[in-house]
Amino acid sequence: MPHAGTGRRAALILGAGALAAPALAQGTNPGKFPDRPIRLIVPWPPGGSADAQLRSLAELAAKTLGQPVLVENRPGASGTLGAQFLTTQAKPDGYTLGQMHMSIVRRPFIVRTPPWDPVNDFTHVIGLCGWMYGIVVKADGPIRSWADYLAHARANPGRLTYATSGIATTNHLAMEEIAARERIDIVHVPYRASNEAAVAVTAGEVMSVADSSSWGPLVESGALRLICVWTAERSPRFPEAPTLRELGYDMVITSPYGISGPKGMDPGVTRALHDAFHAALMDPANTAVRAQFDMPLEYYPTAEYRQFIARRAEYEQGMARKLNLRID
Repeated sequence: MPHAGTGRRAALILGAGALAAPALAQGTNPGKFPDRPIRLIVPWPPGGSADAQLRSLAELAAKTLGQPVLVENRPGASGTLGAQFLTTQAKPDGYTLGQMHMSIVRRPFIVRTPPWDPVNDFTHVIGLCGWMYGIVVKADGPIRSWADYLAHARANPGRLTYATSGIATTNHLAMEEIAARERIDIVHVPYRASNEAAVAVTAGEVMSVADSSSWGPLVESGALRLICVWTAERSPRFPEAPTLRELGYDMVITSPYGISGPKGMDPGVTRALHDAFHAALMDPANTAVRAQFDMPLEYYPTAEYRQFIARRAEYEQGMARKLNLRID
């Protein structure tokens, strides 16, 4: 999966300040944007990690923009209702934005009639952060390490089950890729949410869960055992768990998301929004929210974020063909 190196990302972060000075000089009047509240569509119910991070971001960005950034929750359709609104109803004036995440990038390649082009039908403003994924098993079960996991799968083909929060999610595709590399036969059991999947492991309904860190409290309580994480580096919260890279896979899986708007936004407006959201992202208050939910920084400035989306779209299209993924 495409992933910018730590050094490169640090350079991008440091370099963002150099972009700020001419931000409003290109194509917009700094005295006129914004002159009213901005709407930020979060395509999930209130209370989750993305909702919390984006609400914090909106509150902080409003201080720079001088106008409120109002979060509007539009859950449903696997988190794609915001993208649907951006591509069919929103004006490209910078006053309506939405979370851009991997399900939006992936959807055109797993449905019969693609609803949008994930690269060209949006104005991609900024890449923000991702999630810490990992694989957990029951703490008192026979699997105590990644080596045990593979050995159990090979000894019991078609019997080792793993749960995720849904079909064709980032973590589902990652597990399919790992299984193909290792030539193991493991069974996917989708749940409605990652916290439900984690509880299912403790109840013995499934043997493992591969998902974001909603399993964290159950690992800390001793009910579950974390056998690997998918971030670039080990988790400060769970330092004993090796990364996939340490286990021999050149894979970093964090499902990064960002903010995008409708196609055709003015470059100066886009720059003003980028700079306000970048300042908010680096604010200690937002850093604390990301730490609370184990959300690694995945910052991309505007041009690089569009390039990332293009690379990711190519990957998603290839995986959809390889796995013959269809949801309609």
